Amino acid sequence: MLPILSGIMWGSGGIFVRVLTELGMDGFTVAESRLSVAVCVLAGMICLYDRRMFCIRLKDIWIFALGGFCGILGVMLAYNASIKEVTLSLAAVLLSMSPVFVLFFAAVLFGEKITGKKLGCMVLALAGCVLVSGVLEAGSGMKWSAAGIGFGILAAFFYAMYSLVSKESVRRGYHAFTMIFYCMLFSAASLLPVTDWRCIYTVTAGGGAKMALFMLVNALVTSVLPYVFYTLALNYMEAGKASILAAGEPVAAMVFGLLFFAEKPTVLAVTGLVLTTAALAVFSKSEKEKV
Repeated sequence: MLPILSGIMWGSGGIFVRVLTELGMDGFTVAESRLSVAVCVLAGMICLYDRRMFCIRLKDIWIFALGGFCGILGVMLAYNASIKEVTLSLAAVLLSMSPVFVLFFAAVLFGEKITGKKLGCMVLALAGCVLVSGVLEAGSGMKWSAAGIGFGILAAFFYAMYSLVSKESVRRGYHAFTMIFYCMLFSAASLLPVTDWRCIYTVTAGGGAKMALFMLVNALVTSVLPYVFYTLALNYMEAGKASILAAGEPVAAMVFGLLFFAEKPTVLAVTGLVLTTAALAVFSKSEKEKV
């Protein structure tokens, strides 16, 4: 359930990005507004839970730097750029290609087996995601852009990188909170000089308590909780398996579009929803029975 919940939460990211972009924030500022709050929240959680989680070995700092710059910051910036060029569902479909990278990289780096079951579930899940996106339907209103598609694929690659470095941090005995905190700290620190802090202040002050709550929910739902859940899941399964189970973002994006923007799904979209859900259910059931 942990990676599935992560996928659902990441699928809601487009809602927050669209709202903040309409209020005048650029991609860097949107990312920093999320990361800075997330770092503060995580620091507070670690202080309350176990302060020893702040301790890391100097020789392992490259793991957190790579996870922060590529895995978190790279995904955010590339995904935000993709959302500006294509629809939310298409951007989510492109991001859901990450299991392709994860499966093969994990096989090379960690010796994880690429089984027929993994490939089959991945293909079914991605096929369902494509149906959900509406790319196969004429007159579906899909926006196409080579840059948007390129950024979406790049986001998938960065997401795969995060899965791999997170798996390595787990192998070295680090808690999920430690991994997420330092990755987001590196990401937030790198954005400090390019962030429009005046815009953040104007938007937050203008919206009052309601906007402050919106910023907090944005950080929790799209950064803190999904990354913590996903990293915790790596304690119990291979990186390839977790990435497949978290590949339901386009489905979540479709549901959120219906709930928040009254975007009614088509017959093919509903078919894709059923197909993706079934693929993930079969995969999860098979793994449980194996255990």
